Amino acid sequence: MTDRYISGFGNEVATEAVEGALPRGQNSPQRAPLGLYAEQLSGTPFTVPRAVNRRSWLYRIRPSVTHEPFVRRENRLLRGTPFDEVVTPPSQLRWDPLPMPEARTDFLDGLTTIAGNGSIDAHSGMATHVYAANASMTDRFFYDADGELLIVPQDGRLSIKTELGIVDLEPGEIAVIPRGVKFRVELPDGTARGYVCENFGALLRLPDLGPIGSNGLASARHFLTPAAAFEDRDGDFELVAKFLGNLWTARIDHSPLDVVAWHGNYAPYKYDLRLFNALGTVSFDHPDPSIFTVLTSPSELPGVANVDFVVFPPRWMVAEHTFRPPYFHRNIMNEYMGLIFGVYDAKAEGFAPGGGSLHNCMSGHGPDAETFERASSAPLEPQYLGDTLAFMFETRFVLRPTRFAMQSPQLQDDYWKCWQGLRRNFKA
Repeated sequence: MTDRYISGFGNEVATEAVEGALPRGQNSPQRAPLGLYAEQLSGTPFTVPRAVNRRSWLYRIRPSVTHEPFVRRENRLLRGTPFDEVVTPPSQLRWDPLPMPEARTDFLDGLTTIAGNGSIDAHSGMATHVYAANASMTDRFFYDADGELLIVPQDGRLSIKTELGIVDLEPGEIAVIPRGVKFRVELPDGTARGYVCENFGALLRLPDLGPIGSNGLASARHFLTPAAAFEDRDGDFELVAKFLGNLWTARIDHSPLDVVAWHGNYAPYKYDLRLFNALGTVSFDHPDPSIFTVLTSPSELPGVANVDFVVFPPRWMVAEHTFRPPYFHRNIMNEYMGLIFGVYDAKAEGFAPGGGSLHNCMSGHGPDAETFERASSAPLEPQYLGDTLAFMFETRFVLRPTRFAMQSPQLQDDYWKCWQGLRRNFKA
């Protein structure tokens, strides 16, 4: 941690980039300090229980209302609910990574929707996107009114300049940009590629640990919130909003990242996945993947997630008398999986970093034929899975692919063949 970040998850934070910018005693005094404007940003309804209430007070150079009217702009490959462009098949689906673009493409223009579910206007469900970009956002700013954005870099660093501070991100880390927070993305390495989960439902939070107890999985103290940092720039800028699945654009004559100080608990945050404390069996059998949950967006049904973010990090495997890779499985939940680096232990080939797979409700999936044969006869010695970092967006609603996803040259039309070598072994 550096002085650019504040440790902890969901903390009440007070931070100022200029001394004296935070008012003392009141949130909205008659005149805010230093000629600033006081503005509240609420991520939950005002009257939800205190434990889940999220809001921040911002003290900014100009209030957020100072821009021209929004007009519709092209959505490109970004989509919203109801995700009904094509019929959703029950087949297992897998994609190669998107190629880096040849034309100038920033983070926003590089967002491509793969699948989604739920209802934006009912605040339920999610969408999974991928991005591939080769240019920084300089005079363009973006906010998402439909959901919070969980960003998972796979190739190339991101420097995310937000209203509430700067989040620097590299592969192996994640960031969450709350619903409504304005930001722009710079590319320190010139190009970048990765994944985005757009959560329409309840805010992501740490999962309850239950029988695990007080330790394990992701620790609240490892989450970092940016300290206040602001831009004081005038010019001819573009503000883009995603609202009800569509993109809208407005002219603005100054940078909206002009928050000089803020306090509250509704803010961007980042987390290093290498700090995840993975758990597993030390005897036999294969625990369910829920023990790898980093963040969860709960639904109105106890124990049923709107979306879970699950990570499969480097870890030791020590189980005895057990088939160690993920078991063959059919699930009521729906799973989109991505690979950040290395080899996923259930697939020998075909699942590349930057690619993704989709296994929907009751669609059978599991290790390919080569992995099954190898794992069935492997000596069960302690094994360290070091070269791997995969993740999963697991959601209660069927993930419906977009037309682009189903017609993309990156869609592997031979994915099904990886299981066809699973021969009959039964002997009466």
